[in-house]
Amino acid sequence: MSCLESWPEPVVCVQSLAESGIRTIPVRYVKPPSQRPSGAAVERNVPRNIPVVDMEKLQSAAEVTAMAEACKEWGFFHVINHGINGEMMECLKDKWTQFFHQPLDLKRQYANSPTTYEGYGSRLGIEKAAILDWSDYFFINYLPVSLRNTAKWPAFPPSKELIEEYGKEMVKLCEKVMKGLSMGLGLEEEYLLKAFGGEEGIGACMRANMYPKCPQPDLTLGLSPHSDPGGITILLPDHNVPGLQVRKGDDWITIDPIPNALIVNIADQIQVLSNGIYKSVNHRVIVNSNKDRVSLAFFYNPRSDLIIEPAKVLVTEERPALFPPTTFDEYRLQIRKRGICGTSQQEQSI
Repeated sequence: MSCLESWPEPVVCVQSLAESGIRTIPVRYVKPPSQRPSGAAVERNVPRNIPVVDMEKLQSAAEVTAMAEACKEWGFFHVINHGINGEMMECLKDKWTQFFHQPLDLKRQYANSPTTYEGYGSRLGIEKAAILDWSDYFFINYLPVSLRNTAKWPAFPPSKELIEEYGKEMVKLCEKVMKGLSMGLGLEEEYLLKAFGGEEGIGACMRANMYPKCPQPDLTLGLSPHSDPGGITILLPDHNVPGLQVRKGDDWITIDPIPNALIVNIADQIQVLSNGIYKSVNHRVIVNSNKDRVSLAFFYNPRSDLIIEPAKVLVTEERPALFPPTTFDEYRLQIRKRGICGTSQQEQSI
């Protein structure tokens, strides 16, 4: 891990760039023409929004099937009636917004490194002279508790108690989603949870994202195209400023947030366990010329030292194992070395 102890160049706070009044973004943030929002096929006669799953109906066969179909076709879906208090969600977003608007010298007290990413940062991956994304973030390890470093959690908004409360609620929701995913594959309800190490073995972390307003949003991205390396991701979006785009065939679909809904996406480890039946889909974030955007992603992951491979019952002569066995730790290390990728992470690691 020694190669991951520091960033290759000084880290620049993107929010400070945005607030400086610049009219032209630095070249380090300018994407190649083929990767710019205006340079890709975008939303040609494709439904504008992802499916919706009602968590209160998940015990019904019809809703389990609806979730499974969403995972097969989109890799993304909204969840409604998820049990997370709406006022708490809005309060959390408001508090993280307050954090990002603190003076830079206060935020830099929590500056992170690529060893764990925990804390305040503005880049991913350690590739020198990489083209960077137009975003800042704050990353927190939540589970296992042995990795939790509350000294790295903000001392000012949001409160540690609020982060802790939200984390507990999200873990409960993730467990419900995992059970639905298992049933949708025809597996026993607890299969995927057990494959992740059980309730006491799983890993979880969260990342608060700040996408500052950008004077040239057509030249850059808030987050480059990638699939998530972990298990599942639950996003608390900015309900006022759309920004998440999902790859659907040759198109990038902008997801319109639904009030009080959360967005779930399948990540690489579930794609592996399902033997490719569920899709870990590329997605990205576009930025806005007039408004900042704040969101919160919760990542639910397998225990880092467990071997993750396709479920035996899903491997047949007609559908052999599509992915090699590996631990999440090994997989994640490769992601940290090269940063997020423009195609499926598994394609990059095989």
